[in-house]
Amino acid sequence: MTPEPLALPTSYDDWPAWFRARTEDELARAAELVDALREAPPSDPREVLRQWDRAAGHLGNAAAVGSLFGNVHPSAEVRDLADAAEQEAQRIGTAWGLDRALYDVFAAIDDAQVADDPEAARLLAKVRDDFRRSGVDKDEATRERIAAVRERITELDQEFGRVIRDDVRTIRVTPEQLAGMPEDWLAAHPADDEGMVTVTTDYPDSMPVRMFVRDQEVRRAITVAFLDRGWPATEPLLTELFALRHELATTVGYADWPSYDADVKMIGDGPAIPAFIDKIVAAAEGPMRRDLAQLLERYRRDHPDAVEVPGYDYNHYAELVRAERYDVDSQRVRTYFDFGKVRAGLLEVTGRLFGLRYTPVDVPAWHEDVTTYDVFRDGEPERIGRIHLDLHPREGKYKHAAQFTLAAGVAGEQLPEGVLVCNFSRGLMEHDHVVTLFHEFGHLLHHVLGGQGAWHRFAGVATEWDFVEAPSQMLEEWAWHADVLRTFATDAAGEPIPAELVAAMRDAAASGKGIYARTQMFYAAMSYWFHADRVHGDDAPDLTDRMVELQARYAALPYLPGTHMFASFGHLGGYSSGYYTYMWSLVIAKDMFSAFDPDDTGDLFAAAAVDTAHRYRDAVLVPGGSRDAADLVADFLGRPFSFDAYAAWLAR
Repeated sequence: MTPEPLALPTSYDDWPAWFRARTEDELARAAELVDALREAPPSDPREVLRQWDRAAGHLGNAAAVGSLFGNVHPSAEVRDLADAAEQEAQRIGTAWGLDRALYDVFAAIDDAQVADDPEAARLLAKVRDDFRRSGVDKDEATRERIAAVRERITELDQEFGRVIRDDVRTIRVTPEQLAGMPEDWLAAHPADDEGMVTVTTDYPDSMPVRMFVRDQEVRRAITVAFLDRGWPATEPLLTELFALRHELATTVGYADWPSYDADVKMIGDGPAIPAFIDKIVAAAEGPMRRDLAQLLERYRRDHPDAVEVPGYDYNHYAELVRAERYDVDSQRVRTYFDFGKVRAGLLEVTGRLFGLRYTPVDVPAWHEDVTTYDVFRDGEPERIGRIHLDLHPREGKYKHAAQFTLAAGVAGEQLPEGVLVCNFSRGLMEHDHVVTLFHEFGHLLHHVLGGQGAWHRFAGVATEWDFVEAPSQMLEEWAWHADVLRTFATDAAGEPIPAELVAAMRDAAASGKGIYARTQMFYAAMSYWFHADRVHGDDAPDLTDRMVELQARYAALPYLPGTHMFASFGHLGGYSSGYYTYMWSLVIAKDMFSAFDPDDTGDLFAAAAVDTAHRYRDAVLVPGGSRDAADLVADFLGRPFSFDAYAAWLAR
C-alpha cells in the first residue's frame, strides 16, 4: 500500500501546534526504537539494522521539517520552533553516536550474518563508520566535549544562515539612474513619494540591475551591497565555526576538518581537494585568458586606460559582449521566459524524459505561492512522491536556490516529499534563472525517484556528497537546447524562441566558461583553506586577508576593495570545506551527458535520447545511495567516469 503524504495545517494559526506535534512525535518514536535496541536488541541482525534505520528515519523527519520551515515559513514563531527542532535532532543524533552501549550492538554483529544482503551489509559498514567518526571510542570527558562542540556547531551554522537570510540590503536611486532596465522590471519598481526607487540585494533585483543598468555607480553600489551582506555579523560566527570543526576533526583522529569531511566522499582525503582545484585551474587557464581578453577589449572602448574589468562591471560588459559579438540581447531573451510557461515547461520536459507525470493537487501549504504536485510513473496509478514548488522571494525566506526534504521516501513506509525553494521573478525570467530551475529540479527528481527503496539511510540524494550535484548539473543541459526550449519558451505573441537565438546563446555562454571555472575554483579554495588554515590555531590568517589572497591566486576577476563576500557565502555552512564538489560533480555530469547525444545531433527528445534517459533514471537516480556513486555511473556509462568530456567542453 502506498503511504499517504503529510497533511499540512489548513489554517495559518494551526502551524505552531502542528509543528510541535510533528517533531515531538517523530523524536519520541525515534527514542522508543533506540531505547529498545539498546536494552534488548533483536536476535536477527537484519532486524537490528531495520530498527536502527527506522529510528534514524524518524530523527531525520524531525530534522527535515526543522531545516525546511526554518528557512521558508513566513511565521517567525514557526521559524524559531523549526530551528530549535533541528538543534534537538542534531543533539540526539550526536548522543546516539557517542553511546557505547549502542555501538556494542553493532560491533557484536558477525559480518557473515548479512553477507548475502548487499544493502544490509552496506548499512552495517556505514553505521560502524558513523560511530568511529563520532568518537565513540573516546573517554567520557572527551565524549562530553564532542557533544558540546557538535551542539555549538549546529547553533553557529543556523545563526550564520539566519543572518544571511534576514540581511536584505538596499540602495535608493532615481528613475533616471535605472536607464537600461527592462520595462517590466521598471513597471514593478515605481518611484516612492520622494521620487526614489528602492533596489534590494534579492536576486530578482540585483542580478538584472548589474546586467542592464547603464549607470556605473549604480552597478557598483548594488554590487557592494550584495557582497557585504552578513558583514560584519557573520565573521565571528565563521571564525568560531571553523575552529570548532577543526577541534572535532582532530579529536576523532583526523589531521584537519577537510580530511575528516572528505573521508566519506568520492574524493577520499583532504589533500586531494587542493590538487583537484589546481587541476581545474590549469585546464581553465587558456579559456579564462581568452574570455578576459574578449571582455577587456570591449571594456576599453568605454574605459581606454583600463587594465582589467572590475567585478561590479563584469555582468554588464559580459552582457554587452553577448549582444555585440554574439547577437544575444538578454532583454529580448527574457521575453521568451515567462515564469508560468517555464514552470509548466519544466514539468512537461522532465515528465517526457523520465516517464513521469505530475498532477497538481489543491492542498494546504505554508504560503500561497507554493504549488504542489503528486508524481506518478507513466501508466501506473499509484503516486511515487509529492513535490512542492516555492519559487518567489519574500521576507524571512531562504535567499538562494535549493531542494529541501520534507520527508525521505521508503517503500511501503513513507512517501518521498521534496520542496524546491528558489527566488525567481513572477514575470519574465533571466535565462540563467531558467537554468537554475532545471538544476534544482534535478535534485527534486533524485529525491523522489531515489525514495522508493528499502532503507532510510539510502533514500533519495543520500549518495556521496561530491556526487549530489551531478544529476542536477546534467539536467541543466536541457535548458540550453532549442528543441527543448521551443516546447515552452514563447513570447507574448506565442512565437517560440528562434533556434538561431538559442544557438547564439550557447556560443555566448561558451565564451565565459573559463571565467566561470576560475571563479568556482576561487570559491572552492576559500571553502577548503578557511578550514585547513585552522591547523595554525590563533595564527590562522584573517578571513578577509585570506579571501583577498585566494581571489588573486584563483579567480578571473579582481577583488573589490572593502567588500567581504565570504560573509554571505552560505555554502561555508552546509558544504563546509567541500565546495569543490560542484566542479567535481560537473566533471561527472559532462561525462554522463555524453551518453545522451553521442552524435551531436542536438535532438534531446529523439527516441534514443529518451531511452537513454530512462536507463539513466533506473541506473543512477532510482538506487539513491544504495551503492557507491562511482559504481552507479560506471553501470550507466559502461566504464568508469573520466575527465575527458569535461576537458573537451571547457576547451570549446
